[in-house]
Parts: sequence; structure tokens; C-alpha cells
Amino acid sequence: MSFGARLAAFAHGVWRGKGIVSTLLLPLSWLTALAVERKRRRYRDSPGLAWRAPTPVIVVGNIFIGGTGKTPVVIALAQALRRHGWRPGVISRGYGIETGAEPRVAQGMPDPALVGDEPALIARAAATPIAVHPRRKLAAQALLQACPEVDVLISDDGLQHLELARDIEIVVQDERGAGNGRLLPAGPLREPAERLSSVDYLVTQQLQLSEAQDAVRAEMRPLSIGMCMRPVRVVHLISGEEMDWDAWMEKHAGQRPAAAAAIGNPARFFDMLRRSGLAPDPTLPLPDHYGYRESPFDGFGAAPILITPKDAVKCQHLADDRLWSVQTETVFSDPGWPDSVHQRLLGLRSPH
Repeated sequence: MSFGARLAAFAHGVWRGKGIVSTLLLPLSWLTALAVERKRRRYRDSPGLAWRAPTPVIVVGNIFIGGTGKTPVVIALAQALRRHGWRPGVISRGYGIETGAEPRVAQGMPDPALVGDEPALIARAAATPIAVHPRRKLAAQALLQACPEVDVLISDDGLQHLELARDIEIVVQDERGAGNGRLLPAGPLREPAERLSSVDYLVTQQLQLSEAQDAVRAEMRPLSIGMCMRPVRVVHLISGEEMDWDAWMEKHAGQRPAAAAAIGNPARFFDMLRRSGLAPDPTLPLPDHYGYRESPFDGFGAAPILITPKDAVKCQHLADDRLWSVQTETVFSDPGWPDSVHQRLLGLRSPH
């Protein structure tokens, strides 16, 4: 395990409870709370500080630091809105790259070294134009100028980026919920947990959907939806060969494939594989947005290595015959929830 992965694992271990390390960090969390409240009050008292796009804006974010599953929600939402006749565009910070002073706009199969791994994956999977810049306002303006056909903007992350006015807020969390309930650095939260009561949708990623829990969630507000990821096919990075999951499992039944993931929560990928009938060994968790400038797989054997699509967009140059990308489907407890987003957007068609 890399140093970055070990450090992240240590931090998340601290944040699971309210032990001595977390408690010693509490004074710093109080400063975080003060800064968060001052920022929110500033934009609340002076709404003109936030830039209002000429199109509706949907923010898909979280209050829990690290990966909670925003990217598959952004992709699923963009695909659903496209089916409803919308022409979505996606803006992102572009984590893991130096964007420079000017936003970068791309479509089709963009280079992850130029736009970041997640935006590159979204552009490919959702067939939507993307723009990246740390200031979402500048990314949005550049995207709308380059792609005037875009009629709804989806911000990948940016819940706390209040400079960009938004019409719909979607928060994605996972089984960790609010952790120990404390703000950074004593806990994993960017904002107080009470912030969840003000958003429009709360999507919770789980290893397996629970019908009983989802029946209760449907009556809650914000509208709460369960989500899980299931492997559906596997793609060989070098040849492009595709196999459905069951066929691939049968073909490699006599082997012990390895698995690697450079995502916010690598354990979730490994757990999904185990729940789907595979026992990967070894498993290699890597820091989120790991660049793959050099191969981390030199010590692995000859067996196949399963990676995520987010990793796959950065691994092509490795020319490693062992690498297979696991393509997943996003399953929601309420498959029709994007329809309600569509209906809300229809109500926003009139000029702001």
C-alpha cells in the first residue's frame, strides 16, 4: 500500500469514532465550522455575489471528504436527461491536473492528462461536453461559449462552491454516512451534517440495496435514493475485447485475478468484486487520482488485473496485457428519480 493510501486509511480510521486523536483536533474543527458559516452567510446576505448561469444548474456533491460515488451519479443523470431531450454539459474542477488560468473544454475522448480522470470518464461514458477549472463559474462560462447547444449544466462536485448559483442540489454519500459527525480535521465532514436537510436529493451508495430501507426513504425529504454498482462486462485494455461478467468469470475460473483501484474509496471496488463472486488477491488501493506515470503492477503475477474505468482512462499507455476494466451498471432503488429532475427542470425553463 502506498504512503498516500496508508495516510488516507489512517484518517478514515480516526474519523470512524470520537477517539483521542479526533478530540485533540476539535479546536481546528471549530475554526472550520466558523469559516463555513461565515462563507454561507456572506452569500446568503449578498446573493448577487453568486453567478447565475443562463441555463439551469445541477450540483452533484457531498459533505463527506473523499469518494462517495458522485461520478456514476453524474453519468447516470446526464444519460437520463439526454433521453428526455436535454443537452447537458458537465463542469468539474479537474482534480489531479494543473488547469492553468483558462478553463479547458473538451468532448469525445479527451486526454485525462489535460482534463482529469473523472471528467475524461464522464465525457466518454455520458457523451457530453465537459469543462474544467477550479472556479466552476469560469468553467461554466467557457463551456456555454464553446457549446451553445448546452441547455443544462451539471457540476461534478462543487456543493461548497457557492460562487456558482444552483437550482438543484444532489448529495451523494455512502455507507459511512456522516462518519463521527465532526468537521475537518477532527472528522470527515466539509459542512455540518444538518446541511443534508437543505438539499433536494440524497443518494446513498450501498453494497446491496435494501427494499425495506428504500421503502422508508421514499417518504423522506430530501428525496432519498439508494444506489449500488454491479459489474456487467469486462474490457481488455490492449485489445478492446469485451466479455460479459459471467462469461469472463467462467473463462478465468482457474485463476486468482488481482484488483487495483485509485478512487476515493478503493475498498468499495474490491467489496463489489467479492460480492459478485470474485476473490481478488492481491488488492492494491492507490491514492485517488493516481497518475499511473509508472506501472504499480510490476510485482504482480501473470493473472489478470481488474481495474476501474476511472483507472482505465489513464492506463492505456502501460500496454499491460493483464489489465481489464470492469464496466458497471448503476442501479437505483427508484429508477425513475431522474424523471423528477427532468420535471423540475421543465419548471425552470422560464428566464431567471
